[in-house]
Amino acid sequence: MTLPRLPVSQVEVVLGDCAVEDAERVFAALCTHFDSDRRTDDPPHDVSRDRPTAWSGTFDTSAASPEAEVHPGPLSAPVTVDAQGSPRAVRLLREVLEDNFTVHEVGVDAGDQEVELQLKVEGARRSR
Repeated sequence: MTLPRLPVSQVEVVLGDCAVEDAERVFAALCTHFDSDRRTDDPPHDVSRDRPTAWSGTFDTSAASPEAEVHPGPLSAPVTVDAQGSPRAVRLLREVLEDNFTVHEVGVDAGDQEVELQLKVEGARRSR
């Protein structure tokens, strides 16, 4: 079975292991810089209290707004971020996360045309 490929500028993002408010903060940071299939009037919400919830979104890095200066505030706990897309698109997405939060790389699986990256995102951005 062959899965359809994302356009070169798009990154598929899945958030997990976090509170709904933290997922909303991470998506808000990404949405201030990139076009997305996530609507601002439809924030993440818990579906079930007895099972883990994951949230997903697709972000188009070709429509980047580098001047955006919205910082969503610190996270209450670490958030697991899985990102998949072209190396350039994933790098741009990671840079936005690093501008807003403290980011630790957990794992990476890189191919010629696509990268799968897992990050642990926490707190607020580091001072520079």
